Amino acid sequence: MPFTDSFFSPYRVYARKLKRRFRGKVTLQPLSRPKGAVLLSYVTHPFTIQKEELDRSPHTNPWECLIIAEILLERGFAVDVIDWTNTTFIPKKDYTAVIDVNQNLERLAPFLDEKCVKIFYITGAHWLYQNEAEQKRLKELKERRGCMLEPRRQMNPSNNIEYADYATALGNGFAQDTFSYAKKDIVNIPLLSVAQFPSPERKDFKNIKKNFVWIGGGGAVHKGLDRALEAFARMPEYKLTICGPVAAEKDFTECYKKELYETPNIKLMGRIDVRGEQFKKIVNDSVGLIYPSCSEGQTGSVITGLHAGLIPIITRQSGVDAEPFGIELKTASVEEITDAVKRIAALTDDELRSRSLAVWHYAQKHHTKEQFKESYASFMDKVMKERKI
Repeated sequence: MPFTDSFFSPYRVYARKLKRRFRGKVTLQPLSRPKGAVLLSYVTHPFTIQKEELDRSPHTNPWECLIIAEILLERGFAVDVIDWTNTTFIPKKDYTAVIDVNQNLERLAPFLDEKCVKIFYITGAHWLYQNEAEQKRLKELKERRGCMLEPRRQMNPSNNIEYADYATALGNGFAQDTFSYAKKDIVNIPLLSVAQFPSPERKDFKNIKKNFVWIGGGGAVHKGLDRALEAFARMPEYKLTICGPVAAEKDFTECYKKELYETPNIKLMGRIDVRGEQFKKIVNDSVGLIYPSCSEGQTGSVITGLHAGLIPIITRQSGVDAEPFGIELKTASVEEITDAVKRIAALTDDELRSRSLAVWHYAQKHHTKEQFKESYASFMDKVMKERKI
């Protein structure tokens, strides 16, 4: 049975030819006669699962897709949803607009009416920037450590920005800057969060000020875990807890076997439910978040950390501004990470509490489903007004 939470219970939902890998199409009908149709090329699975399964998802993209569809339905549009990986779908109708996250704008452009508004939903840096950034990290690791690892965050070339009439980008402007050559107006949208946490006001900052967390998905070198491990291996009095599917990257775990499995102040937890009690205990016993990534849109794990009141030690490339709460890493070198950790731990208990609360309040204000919907709805209303839709 399809997902029928308050978002879509009033709307008619059809799932057509959706098989194991969701290669088909979901069609959503508004309450009244549609004023047009919009094609949303993102993910179909949130429309075909139970709410309980949706609530267990660690990713934000199901909620982003649901909310964008809701915005369009509320404005009277029928919505067809396909997966961004769908390379066979061909439009059989005239679409008022197409929204795509990867490279379907380029592929579908010859099949679209000239009046169709093409919108690029940017979720990361430009493919060329990202690929080069990861390759640079891998090269530096080889020179520093003597390990040649497999790249895991490489992207296929895409000319979506060249085909777009409008674009949005998640994040603090970093990802947007990597597309600036195209001279398109790109609107920043704040990423939502899938997890909420109580106020960190009662944290025991005196006893946790040397405890830090790294949270991330695949691509450990891309996301700077190698540098964090080397930094904490030098600081046995500081603790690093690692939350992520690191064990799946066998070449990485072989290169960092000693740090991951034989260093007492470093603990590998593996993949973890950020809504679960175990994770809540980890963040309650930690003061800060380490995330020295080389290229992102806006990192969901960092946003989760902000909601948990963790003081960020992050790169601008994470898509989140660290200051004035935390520390922005300029080079993300092992030495810079080491220095940043010590600087945070040297703050007074009152200063740590103040910063942690400020981080938490910032996340509550800017990174929620409600704020995401408000921002994207404002963008769509602007597009409709300019195009007289």
